[in-house]
Amino acid sequence: MGKNGQPARRSAIRELTLRPTAGSPPGLELLDLSRLADRARLHGNDPYASLRPAFHQIVTLHAGGRLSVSVDFTRHELTGGDWLWIRPGQVQRWGRDLPAADGLVIAFPPGFTGARPAVGPVAETPFAEAVLTPGPRDAEGLRRALDHLRFEYDALAELPLEAHVRVLRHLVAVLTVRLANVYRAEPGRPVPNEAFRRFHAAVERDFTVTRRVEDYAAALGYSRRTLTRAAQAATGMSAKRYIDARVVLEAKRELAHGTSSAGAVAARLGFADSSDFTKFFRQRTGTTPTAFRRTARGT
Repeated sequence: MGKNGQPARRSAIRELTLRPTAGSPPGLELLDLSRLADRARLHGNDPYASLRPAFHQIVTLHAGGRLSVSVDFTRHELTGGDWLWIRPGQVQRWGRDLPAADGLVIAFPPGFTGARPAVGPVAETPFAEAVLTPGPRDAEGLRRALDHLRFEYDALAELPLEAHVRVLRHLVAVLTVRLANVYRAEPGRPVPNEAFRRFHAAVERDFTVTRRVEDYAAALGYSRRTLTRAAQAATGMSAKRYIDARVVLEAKRELAHGTSSAGAVAARLGFADSSDFTKFFRQRTGTTPTAFRRTARGT
């Protein structure tokens, strides 16, 4: 068992904050993908390093564009018309084709749009990980929403700043709601219910503190059976397996991209000692933390 009640230790993975460009409205960045590498270097970052952004990024490719990007150990290959939603906390790594990419990234912090009821099941839970390729009708709606957003974003001086930001919030909300609807329309895509959304949020907050389903059920006012049914419907996993999978994902992130020792990773994730962590990790991945790190880093 983890060390219940212990505070979470800070991740060793380099975090990326949203730095405003001079002349841009607060809280929102629209950037050409081809300029991201130079912008990263300007801020002292390696554009091809593994980073954990603290903000949403919606990536879209124009017709004829191509881009590769890895998000939490999944490599995505985007082509013209594709969309990818990278959420805060995920570890990303741009491909070397970034300078030649013809497309756009829309970056904004959590809560910027205020459209949580409509987009929360997609923006806040770990399902919209695949590349989205909208059909013709949805693609046209997204294009028009993006064009309007780009127009208002560039028209900073035409409205008072407060009004300008309010307009941008609404337009980003329109875009994200449309993307969420594209996600929901794809066959086989799960849409979590309120019980799972609350469970997911609690796991995100407390997975380094407890891995017991009973603790989450008591904190949320649900039965263990309710949480298990909600997790099964949304993810195909039991509630216990979902919690363990979240711990494994964080362990993999730290081992592959961080600088901490396996023992330090074990402590941060709430394990009593390294041997408990090694046993837990090997049972769920088939390999040891040290072997996984060597493989992930190609050493």
